[in-house]
Amino acid sequence: MNKKGFVHIYTGDGKGKTTASLGLALRAFGAGKKIFIAQFAKTGESAEIKTIRERLPEITVKQYGLDHLIMGDPGYADITAARHGLAEVSDVIFSGKYNLVILDEINIALYFNLFKIEEVKNLIINRPSNIEIVMTGRNAPLELIELADLVTEMREIKHYYNKGVDPRKGIEF
Repeated sequence: MNKKGFVHIYTGDGKGKTTASLGLALRAFGAGKKIFIAQFAKTGESAEIKTIRERLPEITVKQYGLDHLIMGDPGYADITAARHGLAEVSDVIFSGKYNLVILDEINIALYFNLFKIEEVKNLIINRPSNIEIVMTGRNAPLELIELADLVTEMREIKHYYNKGVDPRKGIEF
């Protein structure tokens, strides 16, 4: 059995990046693996996060965002929350306690310059070789794409949002 951990990126403008990463978490949990999910630039109880917290407490979920979307330049509090998250994730990765670490919306955090790409690259390059890392979010930087072992781009072809449909509980959140 292969003990090497790989680096995945789920990116693109289409729906399903976080959903794909959480599906992988469920699969890994079912196989007896230990999972840590870090959500950057997100807070709140989406249906899947609520389910994980209530029914799968063995999966650790931490959120490193504030109660608003970042529009334009991020504030000091946004940067502080994200940097705290990156430091905690670094400790998690090097702790040896987890097999799968999901960095949900880390590409968005990088897009908004909440921390530097060099910090993320160093974390990926220097991680223990058996740790599987998943990074999600639109606008994946080319430097991370080049480091990754698997890159999937979700591309929007058609979306009902464009017809004025609001996000629906249990489907979009």
